[in-house]
Amino acid sequence: MHGAGNDFIVLNGIDQDLSSITREQWQALAHRQFGIGSDQILIVEKPTRDDADFRYRIFNADGGEVEQCGNGSRCFVRFVLDQGLSNKNPLRVEVAHTVLTLKSHPDGQVEVNMGAPIFEHSQIPFNANGLASMQEFHETLFAIPLNHPATHDSFVGVLSMGNPHAVQVVADIASAPVLEEGPEIEKHAAFPKRVNAGYMQIMNRNEIALRVYERGAGETLACGTGACAAVVSGIRRGLLDSPVKVHTRGGDLQIAWGGIANNVAEPVIMTGPAVTVFEGETEI
Repeated sequence: MHGAGNDFIVLNGIDQDLSSITREQWQALAHRQFGIGSDQILIVEKPTRDDADFRYRIFNADGGEVEQCGNGSRCFVRFVLDQGLSNKNPLRVEVAHTVLTLKSHPDGQVEVNMGAPIFEHSQIPFNANGLASMQEFHETLFAIPLNHPATHDSFVGVLSMGNPHAVQVVADIASAPVLEEGPEIEKHAAFPKRVNAGYMQIMNRNEIALRVYERGAGETLACGTGACAAVVSGIRRGLLDSPVKVHTRGGDLQIAWGGIANNVAEPVIMTGPAVTVFEGETEI
C-alpha cells in the first residue's frame, strides 16, 4: 500500500503469528531489490487496551520498530476495512504511546486525529545542552552543528508527533541538502532515539512544500508525521495559518492545527490518500 508515495507492507497479525520474525527478516522483506520493498512494515494486531479497536505496530526498512507513522495510519484503516476485519468507521487504533482516531471518507481520503504535538524535550527526546538557540515568534530554534556539505549550523524547530522531528525552513525545496545533511541530523547526539529531518519551503500562509529524511528509511516520497510537525512548527514561527496544504513528492496532504489554548496543545488533524497497490503471499 502507499499513502502519497510513502509505501508499506501491511500484514495481518490477527490471523497469523508474526512474533518470531527477526529484525533481519524485516530488513529482507523491505529490501527493494531482493524482497517486496517498502519504507515501513505495518502490523495489524488485536488491541491490548479496552479503548481501542486494534493495535498498530511499525517497523522501518532497517528492521527497527518505531512509535508512529502518519501515512501508515491511513493505510492501516483502509486495510482493516477492505479486508473485512472491521466495519467500524471511525476506528480507534492503539500505537506505542496513545490511541489514534481514524476515519475513512467516501472519496477515498482518510482523516486521522494524530493527537497533540509534544514540545517537552525529555518526551521528544531531545538534549539541547550546549546548543545555541534563537526565538522566532513562539518557536525556539536550535542550532545543530553539521559538517556536510560544509561546516555550519542548521537551525531547527524540534517537536514530537509520537516520533521525533527536527524541522527547518529552506528557500528552495528542490535544492535543499536533504540527502547530504539528513543522515547527519538523523544521528546527531542531541537526539537519543535519532530524529526525522524535515525541510520545508513556505509557498504562502496556507501552503508548503516538504521533503523529509526519515530515521531508518532515508528520504521518502511523503512523511505524514513530518507534514504534521512541519505545519505545527510553521504556525508556531508565525509563518503559516491552519489549515495548510502540504506538497510532498508523492502527493498532497491537508494538515489542520488549532494551536495552544490555556497551555494545552490542540490535536493535529491530517487528511490524505491511502491506496492498495497489490496483494500477495510470501514465505519466510
